[in-house]
Amino acid sequence: MSVTPESPSQPIGLSRRTMLQRAAVAGLVATPAAGLLAACADSGSGDEGTSNSGTVSATNPLGIPEDKPINVVIFNGGYGDKYATDVHEPMYQKAFPKSEVKHQSSQAISTLVQPLIAGGNPPEFVNNSGEKMMDFGALVADGQLHDLTPLLDAPSVDDPNKKVRDTLMPGTIEAGSFNGKPYVLYYVSTVYGIWYSGKLFTDKGWKPATTWSEFTALCEEIKKAGVAPYAYAGANAAYYQWNIILTSAAKIGGADILKNIDNLEDGAWKVDAVKQAAEAWAEIGAKYNLQGAEGLKHTDVQLKQNQYQLAMYPSGDWLENEQKKDTPADFKYQLMTTPSVTTSDKLKSTALRAAAGEGYVVLAKSRNPKGGLEYMRQMLSKAGGKGFTETVKAPTVVQGSTQGLTFTPGIQSSQDALKAAGQEVFNLYFDGWYKDLDKEARTATNELMFGRIKADAFVERIQKKADEIKKDSSVTKFKR
Repeated sequence: MSVTPESPSQPIGLSRRTMLQRAAVAGLVATPAAGLLAACADSGSGDEGTSNSGTVSATNPLGIPEDKPINVVIFNGGYGDKYATDVHEPMYQKAFPKSEVKHQSSQAISTLVQPLIAGGNPPEFVNNSGEKMMDFGALVADGQLHDLTPLLDAPSVDDPNKKVRDTLMPGTIEAGSFNGKPYVLYYVSTVYGIWYSGKLFTDKGWKPATTWSEFTALCEEIKKAGVAPYAYAGANAAYYQWNIILTSAAKIGGADILKNIDNLEDGAWKVDAVKQAAEAWAEIGAKYNLQGAEGLKHTDVQLKQNQYQLAMYPSGDWLENEQKKDTPADFKYQLMTTPSVTTSDKLKSTALRAAAGEGYVVLAKSRNPKGGLEYMRQMLSKAGGKGFTETVKAPTVVQGSTQGLTFTPGIQSSQDALKAAGQEVFNLYFDGWYKDLDKEARTATNELMFGRIKADAFVERIQKKADEIKKDSSVTKFKR
């Protein structure tokens, strides 16, 4: 799904909001974390007059300066950073031994990287993810992200007769495109749903639900067994739950519900399908939520599931890898798609949200952006994709890179669910385009799920924020 401008003549320039953001972070440049990477960016980067281009050849199709370093920042979250240090960075250094890869990982990407951008020392390559990720829309509007077209049109590592763009799963490029140009590589094939322990369900004789009546009956049965039926982490992962609510809304009213929300259409949040979904999940929150979950972080709630204190948890299929250190050997993660809410849902219970996920970008104003593009080209080789999957047990968007691999129970479950969904697979983008709207949706979701507001107030509140963003001329708009 490509993204086109709200108006063909609308420029992507430096918005007032972005100027204020830059001014706000400028004072943070001297923080210890910022200083560390800024020093990395300066040291070994060459003089200001050093060329940012090298000689184009069969092994260097992008013409990168082979003796210049690149700075790589990886979000150390559900996938960790071992795939970068053990797979992708060695691949790059093997291809360009005169270059040096300077690695840093963080769980607070915006805190680390935005001061570097404001200070004129941005890293070349960033895995922009997590609770403190940077606003993709604002980065695009500010001209901070490098257009990925040269990379996509370059020959692939595996076959010089095939462009990189032709080696990717369908929809990958469109998912990371803004105003018709690709700026973000979403690298991981991600499936979303409700997760449970196959062992616990088998031991207790519980079966995953496909209808709402089955789901509420299952919650009752689990509750009677002394286990919390359902929870998400209200302290930092409310988006797990608004994703579930909107997935249910898409099933009730069709996938265009999400398209209209992304496009800031008038009243998109207030349609009956969203309200019905909110009402249904508010009931789950009121009756079956883990006590105290609003104050917990995602890892705390996930640990309770690994300890069999919690039965069902909403997330993407990065969950299994994120919890591998705390998961019993026989736990057996399994994915349940969100149950049908009504008997007249437009989509089947097997329908689900799936996407190319986990965003990676090259910063345009870094010292060696071509090096960042080449690093991405190495990632998009079959060896890069296979190495990632072997390390974190999650498939990538690189075609053919999972051939011969055996998946863990959770990933196999999500791949089976994706196959069962057929053509009824959908996605949404507003959280990456409008960070303020995502924030408001998270806050409203906690209010709803923990009983402080009803469904009517939930949709009214988020619609009000969507309307404010739509009317704000300083915010660049995107459509699909």
